[in-house]
Amino acid sequence: MKKLLPALLLFITLSLSAQTEKQRVEVSAVLDSWHKAAAEANFEAYFSKLSTDAVFIGTDPTEHWTKDAFIAFAKPFFEKGKAWDFKALERHIYFSEDGKIAWFDELLDTWMKVCRGSGVLKKEDGQWKIAHYVLSITIPNDNTDEVIQLKANFDDKILEKLKSE
Repeated sequence: MKKLLPALLLFITLSLSAQTEKQRVEVSAVLDSWHKAAAEANFEAYFSKLSTDAVFIGTDPTEHWTKDAFIAFAKPFFEKGKAWDFKALERHIYFSEDGKIAWFDELLDTWMKVCRGSGVLKKEDGQWKIAHYVLSITIPNDNTDEVIQLKANFDDKILEKLKSE
């Protein structure tokens, strides 16, 4: 019995590791196909990857959209046959203990240069769906002061508005 226990523990560990890797591949495939659908301006394929209650947060501080609001914003881009083309350069994926929630962060090659995407996927009817996505423009620490100056007027107006609400 003492010899079987280590073997059993090793088997369980390898099985769990294989399951997590399978889920990682599935989540990565959803994200890759989502980005590809945007690059191909494939409206149906793109929005079918979002959960029914999805939220998309863009790079502008005013861009906090429900799925329906994001569809309204993005549809004209897709109808013109040109949305956006983001390609993952690096991605990290994590899972809840029950395997029903995944969260990730990714560095992206975009027309804005390197951006960061992060978000949450959840299982919906047995399929991974993007429930929350945040797109951020990356800023090297050495350039922070310059960027603060560039956006100061805009941010001051946003701050004033938000603080008065």
